Amino acid sequence: MDAKKYQTIGQQFGRRSWAEPWKIKMVEPIRLASAEERRQAMEGAFSNTFLLRSEDVYIDLLTDSGTNAMSDRQWAGLMLGDEAYAGSRNFYHLEAAMQTYYGYKYLVPTHQGRGAEHILSQAAIKPGQWVPGNMYFTTTRQHQEMAGGTFVDVIIREAHDAADLHPFKGNVDLDKLETLIKDKGAQNIAYVSLAGTVNMAGGQPVSMANVRALRELCDRYGVRIYLDATRMAENAYFIQQREPGYADWTIARILKEFCSYTDGAWMSAKKDNLVNIGGWLAVNDAELFETLRNLVVIYEGLHTYGGLAGRDMEAIAIGIEECVQDDHIRSRVGQVLYLGELLINWDIPIVQPVGGHAVFLDAKRFYPHIPQDELPAQTLAAQLYLDSGIRSMERGIVSAGRDPVTGENRHPALELTRLTIPRRVYTQAHMDIVAEAVKAAYDNRERTRGLRMIFEPKYLRFFQARFEPV
Repeated sequence: MDAKKYQTIGQQFGRRSWAEPWKIKMVEPIRLASAEERRQAMEGAFSNTFLLRSEDVYIDLLTDSGTNAMSDRQWAGLMLGDEAYAGSRNFYHLEAAMQTYYGYKYLVPTHQGRGAEHILSQAAIKPGQWVPGNMYFTTTRQHQEMAGGTFVDVIIREAHDAADLHPFKGNVDLDKLETLIKDKGAQNIAYVSLAGTVNMAGGQPVSMANVRALRELCDRYGVRIYLDATRMAENAYFIQQREPGYADWTIARILKEFCSYTDGAWMSAKKDNLVNIGGWLAVNDAELFETLRNLVVIYEGLHTYGGLAGRDMEAIAIGIEECVQDDHIRSRVGQVLYLGELLINWDIPIVQPVGGHAVFLDAKRFYPHIPQDELPAQTLAAQLYLDSGIRSMERGIVSAGRDPVTGENRHPALELTRLTIPRRVYTQAHMDIVAEAVKAAYDNRERTRGLRMIFEPKYLRFFQARFEPV
């Protein structure tokens, strides 16, 4: 396959110019702070973009989590919130939407994705078990470890190479997984933790062929598969565009088939489902569902609201329907591809093929003179803000954290700075500004020096750590 074709906007849309499938009804003013104001803000944030105030940010590409613009139908849905403590009608609307588009039997709402990760980990992992997955995600692995599990990376080797053009770099290495199952014993595998459009690999998708083969392998050994469905609509788009036999399928049909090969899923509805808060957990096993429904009462709220207001559940239900619309997902991924193509044309090192929710700058190649222990990805995030008021985030050694046994820093193969595009928020002109800011930082790369960590929280340190220049 020629993976280059998956990066070209013209081939995705049939022409260079394209328009978003929506029009703007309301605007929120943004302001570019002066260079001196940005310098002071970055010093006050100790070079951690998570510690910046949003009012000091011009274009906010920190995350696509909860930063989306809701539609007029979703805002109207907020007015239909049934705020009954038990049995809210919005819960049943959400349940029906999940069953229709994702296909699972039972639903447990949660306040956001990590709430779902928590209760699934508590219910499905026994201390000492192993949890294989296609590359770690920060909060997911943290919950799995706190439940007594040990995460094992079983993603294909191409995923660890930012320049490799494999079209499905999120795929599970089935041989590696089977070797682990045989070595540890199937009874000691809690479940396979499968993620769509793998975040830490650069938003890389899983093919339908791979998840189908994964299902067959796990059935042979009696191992369950639980899916991080957070960005599965984007994964479905890449299957539609890249995998033979799916070009004429709708996103909704692809999504439902993919989910059918798994035993359940957790969801941060703040991404694909187009809302500002919310999450859910869905499974097919009735016995596990009863355990989860009991646990959610302890940690989140009653099983028919799970920490959410009725109006939020209504907005998620509507967002589920909207996120699988082909025009929406084509535009959503197209904006990311547009930014990625600008950078590729300037020979700026990024993860390729371009992912579905973000462009990931390859900080190792961006700053080859900065060793990984001097945090090149964190450095690049700081430099982008100083240059143009653009907020991005680190996905490298800081995010990887420390080995819980040795206490040593993990050194991931990928050292990335993520430019994460919120859905339905920014225009193509904003992407032009972002690209120019990245180029300015790249042109100044040889004069840039790294950072060192001066404060480190115990858990998920990238959120609150503090840094200073080396």
